[in-house]
Amino acid sequence: MKKVLSEVAHIGSLPGEHHFFITFDTCAPGVKISSRMKEKYPEEMTIVVQHQFWDLKTTETGFSIGLSFNEIAETLAVPYASIRGFFDPAVQFGLQFDGGDSTSEAKDLENISAEISKLSPVDEKIVDAEKTETVKKSDETEDAPGSADVVSLDSFRKK
Repeated sequence: MKKVLSEVAHIGSLPGEHHFFITFDTCAPGVKISSRMKEKYPEEMTIVVQHQFWDLKTTETGFSIGLSFNEIAETLAVPYASIRGFFDPAVQFGLQFDGGDSTSEAKDLENISAEISKLSPVDEKIVDAEKTETVKKSDETEDAPGSADVVSLDSFRKK
């Protein structure tokens, strides 16, 4: 996706019928959109990059682009990390990214940690006794007389 956007920025237009639908998280760090756009798209926004765009610039971390919304020019800055989807219908190519909700992931980790701390501590003496018992049983089966029969293969060979 970075490479494709960089090539389009270099050329200045999209070849043929290519056009991109780019969906991004408007709340992600580094996203720069006007307050008007932020009010209209408080969580997620999809832009169409086709014929009417300008000043597309790419960096290692994101891109900026000029677009028109209801005949009002806007410049957007979009970090790659904020992108949730990228689709080019001309070639039926798409990418979908699940950035996850970092706040809910942090809460999940806190809940798991709390559950682990509620568990009773393991008694090391019991664990050691179980290990010793397992070792004793395996030693007994190895040394038991008559537990293995040795068969000569000579009787099965053709003469």
